[in-house]
Amino acid sequence: MMRSRFAPLLLIAAALLAPPARAQAPGGPPPKVTVAKPVVREIVEQDQYTGRFDPIEFVEVRARVTGYLEKINFMDGATVKKGDILFIIDRRPYKAALEQAQASLTSAKARLAFSQTDLERAQTLSRGGNISEQVTDQRRQASQTAQADVDSAEAALRNTQLNYDFTEVKSPINGRISQRLVTEGNIVITDQTMLTTIVSLDPIYFGFTVDEKSFLKYQGSLGIGMGQTQRGKGVPILIALTGEAKPTRKGTLDFVDNRVDNATGTVLLRATVENPDGFIKPGLFGIVAMPATKPYQGILLPDEAIAANQDKRIVYVVAEDGTVSAREVKLGPKVDGYRVIREGLKGDETVVVNGVVRARPGAKVTPEKTDLPPSRT
Repeated sequence: MMRSRFAPLLLIAAALLAPPARAQAPGGPPPKVTVAKPVVREIVEQDQYTGRFDPIEFVEVRARVTGYLEKINFMDGATVKKGDILFIIDRRPYKAALEQAQASLTSAKARLAFSQTDLERAQTLSRGGNISEQVTDQRRQASQTAQADVDSAEAALRNTQLNYDFTEVKSPINGRISQRLVTEGNIVITDQTMLTTIVSLDPIYFGFTVDEKSFLKYQGSLGIGMGQTQRGKGVPILIALTGEAKPTRKGTLDFVDNRVDNATGTVLLRATVENPDGFIKPGLFGIVAMPATKPYQGILLPDEAIAANQDKRIVYVVAEDGTVSAREVKLGPKVDGYRVIREGLKGDETVVVNGVVRARPGAKVTPEKTDLPPSRT
């Protein structure tokens, strides 16, 4: 009874006193690991931000004269060109007003011609003393009044001509039109009735905000926000739409706002993006890859080659005799599927890239060499 009672305790004590398991069994070969040289090449670190596409030109098409909407000349969602006639408002009242103004101008010109002839006759008679100076002055005044009447009639004619022209509502820009907001037969009112909207699609803006710290970094490394920029001339960037694996759409960062937003502590940046096929629509979200540094020679490793030791990050370097040593490293962002190694490696070391759990500092391994591709994306 006593023997069976203490047997489990002896087994537990033996297990606690037993030495811990080692990566390499006594007398066995060193464990196999895959090793490779880090990828060393020119890289540009990038930060990612979410933004939204906006049209460069946006127009709310409104009626500029009041009248009966007679005809609509476009299909909803169609592409229109500047100058295309979109709507026609009943032109008959404005045609009548135009003809009346033309008649008034003709009448005013006739009165002017008569008053000028009358003035010339008075001046001739005045030189011979056959008419008083007062009568000559009166006829001069009548001629000047007639000239003013002509000027007024011409202005009225120009105004009625404008109103007549405004009965044809034309597209002010090239772009894609929205749906019609009124139908034929409605009465539209000057500057109040919105008929439709038009947005330009190519090129298109992409706006996003960055925090103050990042903005100062970009200002120092890339020189953004330091001077005058023109649309299409600036820092090149790449943008990915929602659902796209990586950014491929090219844009140019050409606008930086002139102040930091006091409420959010961010700065608005804007890029111009070519959109020849019109695939990108205003209002879509996108993710921009913003160059955070100038090009430099970077040391790159896959994430699975990096181990953690409490709050430190280490990689295992293998010597020519197979001995493993640990190197503490400082990490950067991911570039092309690899992790940037900021400090801790020179780039010519042989590093364990697969089988990190079988490597122990001071122990030997059996290395199997492989070559890392330049990119993993």
